[in-house]
Amino acid sequence: MKSFIEDLEIKIKKNVKVDRIEILDNTHKHKNHKNFSKDKFNISLKIESKELRSLNKIEAHKKIMKVLSNELKTKIHALEIQIK
Repeated sequence: MKSFIEDLEIKIKKNVKVDRIEILDNTHKHKNHKNFSKDKFNISLKIESKELRSLNKIEAHKKIMKVLSNELKTKIHALEIQIK
């Protein structure tokens, strides 16, 4: 069984031309936060993509958010996106 992080990577790579991708689960850093839920992830996404760099920052972020829309509704509490 694949991990949630591996599933995210596969899904992004199917929908965006990626040169390099790094996905980190930072959920452990948020355990003492008021709205912490053990069922939701805090994800940091670092992605190198010529495709995304060809878009303005807002459009690039919207594309990632659209790809992960279901996960954002159900499993992701916070998503930090860095595009290089």
